[in-house]
Formats: sequence, C-alpha cells, structure tokens
Amino acid sequence: MIPLYVKKTACITSRTASVNGKEIPVSAGEGPFLTSLYRTLRVDYPKFFKMDGLSKLGFLASELLFREEEPRFVPREDCAVICFNRSSSLDTDTLYQTSIRQGDDYYPSPSLFVYTLPNIVTAEIAIRNKLHGETSFYICKEFNAQQIYRTVYNSFAGQPIRSALAGWTEYEGEICEAFLMQIETQPASMSDPLFSVEFLTTAKHKQ
Repeated sequence: MIPLYVKKTACITSRTASVNGKEIPVSAGEGPFLTSLYRTLRVDYPKFFKMDGLSKLGFLASELLFREEEPRFVPREDCAVICFNRSSSLDTDTLYQTSIRQGDDYYPSPSLFVYTLPNIVTAEIAIRNKLHGETSFYICKEFNAQQIYRTVYNSFAGQPIRSALAGWTEYEGEICEAFLMQIETQPASMSDPLFSVEFLTTAKHKQ
C-alpha cells in the first residue's frame, strides 16, 4: 500500500475556525458565523451568498486549506474532492419542502432546489479551485474513520489522483461541523502525518 500524507487540516464549527489546530481569529459581524468567517478571510467570491449552509461550510473549509497555495486556480486533473456527512442536504431539503407547502402561495424555490443534493458542495469546491478529478459525496450514519479512510485511499488507486481534499461536512439546524484534510502522495514536510484510521480518529476527537 502506498503511503498517503496529511499536508493540512481545517476545522470549522458554529463558533470557531482553525487550520492545523491553530484557531483563526474571526472578526465579529452581523449575521451568521460563516459570513463573518468569509469576510475575515477576505474572499472575493460573490456566489458565496447564494449558497446553502452546507456549501458555505465546505467552501470555507476549502478556502482555509488552499488560500496559501501557490500556484492556485490552475486546472488540475489529479486532485479529488471527497466529502462525507450524516444528514445529506436535509437542512436545505426542509427549507425547500416549506416553500412548496404554502397553500395559495405555492411556489417551489428554484434557488433552494439547486442545493437539494449534497454533492453540490463538492462541485462548488471543484469549480472554485478548477479541480477536475473525482468529486463525490457519501452519506454515513455517523463519522466512521475506517469507512472514510478506505474510501479516500481507494480514490488514489488506478487513477491519476495524487491529491485529495477530503473529510466531514455536517450542516443541519444548529449543527455546523467541518473537518477537511489536504491529502497528498508526497509529504510537503517531514512533519506531515500519515493518513490513517488512527489519524482520523484522533483528529476528529480533538475538534
């Protein structure tokens, strides 16, 4: 088995954001925490404000991982985007269902319907970063380190994949939780940990 290495990790909750375990100071502002984080990072991507919560969460986690990458926004065929969660797109599904239960004011919301599939978050990340490798989204009953490890590792087999943005993105109601990793076939430094079930279990526990 070829070794894989974790170059960088990014974590976001409803109140905090961190990279490699180091918290990012977020300027307080009006509105949700994710909007404040977007403004703190000074991202220039107006489409962010049209995204649903799950896509905003994954998008911002990817920004934390890639914002210091050089070069960036260069088309890549060798980078996959693989995400997992428990509730799929249920948060947006609920809002969409509400929009079609208005009786006399019946009007299904097209802007919500766009986000009633969870793999839209991987698509948003791939489009933003010009990543043309595999993009996939898996629904699990719970965070399962063994399943995530096996799925991500297998994405490197038999394909020209040398890098992956992978991890957990859960957004439902008051739950806002992202844990994404930048995984490479070659270590960027001697301190890069091996990608393993043990690493996933420990890193997720530290969130």
